[in-house]
Amino acid sequence: MTRRELGDAATTVVAEGSELLIERVFAAPRELVWAAMTDPAHLARWIGPHGTTTEVVEFDVRPGGRWKWVNRYDGGEIAFQGEFLEVDPPKRLVRTTAPEMEPAGGPPAVETITFEEVDGGTRVHWLTTFPAPEVLDLAVDSGMTKGILEQFERLAALLVQG
Repeated sequence: MTRRELGDAATTVVAEGSELLIERVFAAPRELVWAAMTDPAHLARWIGPHGTTTEVVEFDVRPGGRWKWVNRYDGGEIAFQGEFLEVDPPKRLVRTTAPEMEPAGGPPAVETITFEEVDGGTRVHWLTTFPAPEVLDLAVDSGMTKGILEQFERLAALLVQG
């Protein structure tokens, strides 16, 4: 797979090989960004594209803890689930992630999310390593990039509210 630049002016999204890199600087302190990404009440307010409602079913933020949320939208829903592998507040979060599907798919992707303080804000560096380049291609071709950009817009708006 060749390198694909899929982001916009605010959010970098690059797909290459089996890796998807998402990066954005949010105008908020690192602890607030961390809380927005690890507190189920906050997470439910921004995860998913515009028009999506999210139910956080499980979110046990500790190594070995499980997580699951369900995105609902016009015409359907999709659940995502995984396991936290590393938790280092408010610097780093590593977890597996996979859509919940029948029959079960292959191995999950691994997301490594780091939070870096920069000039009054926080840079979120979100690297997802998919099991194979073809799996990333399927995800990107399904419209995932639009969802990423919209959910990061929703997160930015939530952080402005404090």
